[in-house]
Amino acid sequence: MATPIRRCALFGNFKDERVAESATLLVPHLRARGVECLLAAEAPGFPGCESTSRIPEVELGARADLGLAIGGDGTLLYAARLVAQHGVPLLGINRGRLGFLTDVTPPEMLNCVDAALEGRCSVDRRPLLGAHLDSARGHSNALHALNDIVLNKWETGRMIDFETWIDGRYVNTHGADGLVVASATGSTAYALSCGGPIIDPKLDVLVVVPICPHTLSDRPIVVSGRSNIELRLVERPDTRAQVTCDGAMLGEFLPGDRLEIRPSEHGITLLHPEDYDYFRLLRSKLHWGRGSSGTAR
Repeated sequence: MATPIRRCALFGNFKDERVAESATLLVPHLRARGVECLLAAEAPGFPGCESTSRIPEVELGARADLGLAIGGDGTLLYAARLVAQHGVPLLGINRGRLGFLTDVTPPEMLNCVDAALEGRCSVDRRPLLGAHLDSARGHSNALHALNDIVLNKWETGRMIDFETWIDGRYVNTHGADGLVVASATGSTAYALSCGGPIIDPKLDVLVVVPICPHTLSDRPIVVSGRSNIELRLVERPDTRAQVTCDGAMLGEFLPGDRLEIRPSEHGITLLHPEDYDYFRLLRSKLHWGRGSSGTAR
């Protein structure tokens, strides 16, 4: 990275002992390198946090040169929402479970942070999705998502009926629990658990995956990443749904409302170890290649 890193924002659930342990190691290490550590004023403390600069969470993206997301993929997605419009790169340190996005392990943490400070990391630019929910009652909401935008039924046990339109063309009417629209990055998240394909994140595509569809022929489809996808609820008694973006609530979705999903003007830069290999990551997380002829590493 061409710009010297002078300020680093730390993101994580510091009530978690594992996250706090990593943060406690990072703060003095960064300060020894002449880097100021920024921490949300609202965040809980941890040993050594006294030497961080406490600022409002909403200012972290504007003030930081680098973001360190300590935890699971949910932590990185949360950090991405705060820094995306400011062009701040993110390095994910895995103290969670699966960790497709937070791919730096604790033993390699300090070396990878040094590599990030020195511009030696693998740079990975990922696109974001934009969701725009226009209510028939006259208000609208918008959010960005790195992984996915999800339409979910409101009441448990009730299926919802809705239409999908892509680039102004009618595609299908679904009876299902909902729908996942995922980026290539998000293809290994909720979309995968709903039967969607794994997509190489280098591809500029979206995957549209029904959640528990009533009809077996209602299958996932892959469309251009430049697509404009519109969802409309079909009027039924007591039909209510909700929309989330990377797990954050966008709003209630009722008949007459319009949900538009399209490419965002923003993207996010992820940093990885120098030897980053996406397919090696898949093998590790999904336990591929076990019991083979010895070629898997």
